[in-house]
Amino acid sequence: MLQIIVPAIRQTELWDESKEEFVTVPPMNEQTLQLEHSLISLSKWESKWCKPFYSNKEKTAEETLDYIRCMTINKKVDPRAYSNLSQKDIEMVKEYIYAPMSATPDIHESRNGRGGPSEPITSEIIYYWMITYGIPVEFEKWHLNRLITLIKICNKKNTPRPKRSTQQILRDNAAINAARRKKLNTKG
Repeated sequence: MLQIIVPAIRQTELWDESKEEFVTVPPMNEQTLQLEHSLISLSKWESKWCKPFYSNKEKTAEETLDYIRCMTINKKVDPRAYSNLSQKDIEMVKEYIYAPMSATPDIHESRNGRGGPSEPITSEIIYYWMITYGIPVEFEKWHLNRLITLIKICNKKNTPRPKRSTQQILRDNAAINAARRKKLNTKG
């Protein structure tokens, strides 16, 4: 979990150009955002924006702030806290999102198994993988990168080893027999 503290703001007056008058902005107390990058936050964001979060397209500032809203797990956060996040805070969130959160080395593989273009990863695809590999739904609260690492491990462990050809089996057996003959000093 990532925790960000948004400093308090004092009551201020701002000029509203459309109404041509000063508007009083009420004060905001210091806000603590508790953020979790999980399958739950991903699902919330994708259901609102109707597009995959993991894509090559850059997110707009509005989409980024909305994902931070979806990541927030504590209640009663002043909505103005999100617009008062500093660039440093947003960078911290991005670092947290892309942190591996696992000691397991990255398992590089093609998502479709054929090496060609792959389908976009959406929350529904991740839920499908969880069901396929028997991963409990409670794991949707894990950091998303850790959950995806677990899914990759399940995939790797469940992939059958490639079958050896008959010629390879004969070569291996011949090598084993030759080693035994040499060790036992026999002719076969």
